[in-house]
Amino acid sequence: MTSKYGYIGLGNMGAPMAKRLAEWPGGFIVYDVRAEALAPFAELGASLAESVGDVADADIISITVLNDEQVRSVVAELAAKAKPDTVIVIHSTISDTTAVELAEQYKPQGIHIVDAPVSGGGGAAEKGELAIMVGAERPVYERIKPALKQFGSMVIHAGEPGAGTRMKLARNMLTFTSYAAAGEAMRLAEAAGLDLQALGRVVRHTDALTGGPGAIMLRDDMSELTPDHWLYDAFTHTRGLGEKDLSLALGLGEVVGVDLPMAHVALQRLADGLGVPHTKES
Repeated sequence: MTSKYGYIGLGNMGAPMAKRLAEWPGGFIVYDVRAEALAPFAELGASLAESVGDVADADIISITVLNDEQVRSVVAELAAKAKPDTVIVIHSTISDTTAVELAEQYKPQGIHIVDAPVSGGGGAAEKGELAIMVGAERPVYERIKPALKQFGSMVIHAGEPGAGTRMKLARNMLTFTSYAAAGEAMRLAEAAGLDLQALGRVVRHTDALTGGPGAIMLRDDMSELTPDHWLYDAFTHTRGLGEKDLSLALGLGEVVGVDLPMAHVALQRLADGLGVPHTKES
């Protein structure tokens, strides 16, 4: 608990996760390319870094950035200055091979690369209720678990580096496949003359008890959403996340020789089911 903690990437997920570490007893330093993202952390007493490299003196460093390319860039910049036994924790959902390759690449320097993707969304991050799937050597996992418990109520050791991401891909494949199925269910209900708002209320009621795809069942009809629709931006964002995670899961399926027919169908139909099909502009 006396290790210095660093956090890079203060976006929709990174910011609420990082705020839970603001009073970390060993000291806390944060960095984001956007000055406005850093400002709230100054008020919380965190040290503000001027570059990625300034965070490299922390003992444990979390990264929440957009994609594999950014992850590789940030890790390389940190590794150039980090001391041996530093733990770099990747929370971004990336290819499962990226964490494995980085772990092998920086092992000779004594730097531990951990993949620890999260599930639960920004609301769970603010409450400290995320599920965190960790790919790390067991001693490293035990070392960082107290920190991860600050923003996760469920912290799972999935296995060696790469295992956390593989678990996240399996979990998200289920989520986004269910979203595609919800679109199909609404088409069936509409054709049968049912009230989609009423069906949505029923499904969300039972979702609250058992979980399910009712979170996307919010529309009045199944027509394509227009850019001025209140759901358009949110569902376009969901489409991007879903297609990325389904593509990653399918890639993993090819590697391990598992056929994923529902994921194939979900990838093909998710955009239409959400009402935000691809155009030349999107």
